[in-house]
Amino acid sequence: MDVNNLITMANQIGTFFDSMPDRQQAVQDIAEHIRRFWDPRMRRAILDSLDQHNDEGLSDIVREALSTHRQILAC
Repeated sequence: MDVNNLITMANQIGTFFDSMPDRQQAVQDIAEHIRRFWDPRMRRAILDSLDQHNDEGLSDIVREALSTHRQILAC
């Protein structure tokens, strides 16, 4: 699985939700979108990348969504 592609996709999701006025809701919605529409292998790969590469390439809001909602994404 190409982690760089996953990072690009996650950042695109983040760009969409980043325009929301409520940042906390945007962070939650990013995590929920990834949970609902990404295969568990994809979620594990991006979380592993977050751990191993110090979240290199991820936008701030996506990094926050992955870190804050890690519990629901790791399932």
